[in-house]
Amino acid sequence: MGDTGSSGQGTGGRAGPSPVLGEMEKALLSVDRVKAGKIVTDSCIPGSPFTCLETLIVPALEDVGRRWETGEVALSQVYMSGRICEEIVDTMLPAGDPHRVDQPKMAIAVLEDHHTLGKRIVLSVLRAGGFEVIDYGHGLSVDQLVEKVTRDDVKILLISTLMLPAALRAKEAIARIKTAQPQTKVIIGGAPFNFDPRLWNEVGADAVGHTASDALELVKQMAEGIR
Repeated sequence: MGDTGSSGQGTGGRAGPSPVLGEMEKALLSVDRVKAGKIVTDSCIPGSPFTCLETLIVPALEDVGRRWETGEVALSQVYMSGRICEEIVDTMLPAGDPHRVDQPKMAIAVLEDHHTLGKRIVLSVLRAGGFEVIDYGHGLSVDQLVEKVTRDDVKILLISTLMLPAALRAKEAIARIKTAQPQTKVIIGGAPFNFDPRLWNEVGADAVGHTASDALELVKQMAEGIR
């Protein structure tokens, strides 16, 4: 999502960065898989994967995303940081782990637009948070998105848009999805929703997003409500 976050309510801030978090970020930007993995192993309490995800992996990945936005790091570093974090999470929460299995089906997509970085960061953060998310890709039409969501019986859908026309088209997509599957929750995000704080409500979404960490928090809340 160009940016993803809460439905008008903050989810709280974090304390200042710790030395371990700084080392983790440095390892990610250096594409040092071995060092990143060792930092996680040395810093995280065995048997508490979500504590590690929430206090180390997700914040480090978000910091990398913020540094890209300010021009400090390259797009390739953001991409590789996400891949490394996903690989680490796969070792902590294998596909058959009960934490992964007991989840509502969720998906993410970029509607009509082809700008994918925001979606990439959100997707990586969600996966780093232990969630399985179907990636529908970018440039989807309304018809394609509705068909995929209803076919897969998606319970939580994240839609990202970059330009206003696509944001307005989301209204039709959400209406059709809600008609077919009233229980599906929709989180929407992207630049148009940052400029107009009421737009998310006008297009019929259940929540709007501004940051990747808020997207993670929203998905957690929605997943708990669906179970």
